[in-house]
Amino acid sequence: MAQSTLSRHDFNVLEKIKDPEANPLMLVVVDETLPKDPHITDGTVYEQVTQKEREIVLAMQDLEMQLAGLKPATTAEPIQEYRRCVLELGQIISDQPKYASARNNRAQALRRLYGDTMMLSGKPDGKALIQDAGDEEISEAAVTALSDLDEAITLLTPKSLFAAISPQAGKTLSLAYTQRAAIYYMTSKSIQADVKVRVGGRKEAGWTGIDFEGAASRDFTLGGRYGNEIAKGLAVSTNPTAKLCGQMVREAMKKEYGPAFAL
Repeated sequence: MAQSTLSRHDFNVLEKIKDPEANPLMLVVVDETLPKDPHITDGTVYEQVTQKEREIVLAMQDLEMQLAGLKPATTAEPIQEYRRCVLELGQIISDQPKYASARNNRAQALRRLYGDTMMLSGKPDGKALIQDAGDEEISEAAVTALSDLDEAITLLTPKSLFAAISPQAGKTLSLAYTQRAAIYYMTSKSIQADVKVRVGGRKEAGWTGIDFEGAASRDFTLGGRYGNEIAKGLAVSTNPTAKLCGQMVREAMKKEYGPAFAL
């Protein structure tokens, strides 16, 4: 089989063909010397806040183990315990409104409780813990989750393309983009002409399935840019142009370098 002699520039071109939105000049600058959170620069305060958050996250993980049958049940009401975790995360947000990680985790908990199709009236997510919630309750959860993710992204996005970000902030930012993308993507797959999008006065209220899919692709792209490899792969799979170009490139490279070549 022929040996690959592609240069870094060649690989950058291939990445651009696979993903038209890719830009090697827009690499994220990570600086480990920066504060872990740009809005909580006092180390003592940061440790106190993250300790509280860590305890809540561990409690949710413990609930998941119980629900999966991997650990003996210690509560008869796991859903109520999940609700309590949401309230406790809300308390952290109330005390530290600029702490993005708590917002990201609250959105994740709400997704678990109400599912990724919580924006759609009459379209319950079979994977959601709560299957009998009323429309108003679900709509409120959807607005809270999306607002949390919006705010987390705003709080952590660097002020310019070349501004640095801490590893911790970058991870949270990538997760926030990826979570919002997942909600948009599942909504795009479930929405129908007779289904109402229930998100109050938010912009998504007037979106079509194509709008949701496009937004999901953009968010997956940004989630990948900040380090989430799953999001990076999904960005290409949800981008129609990238899917077509990627398929053409793979076929061309197989002809050039043999069937063992893989992008």
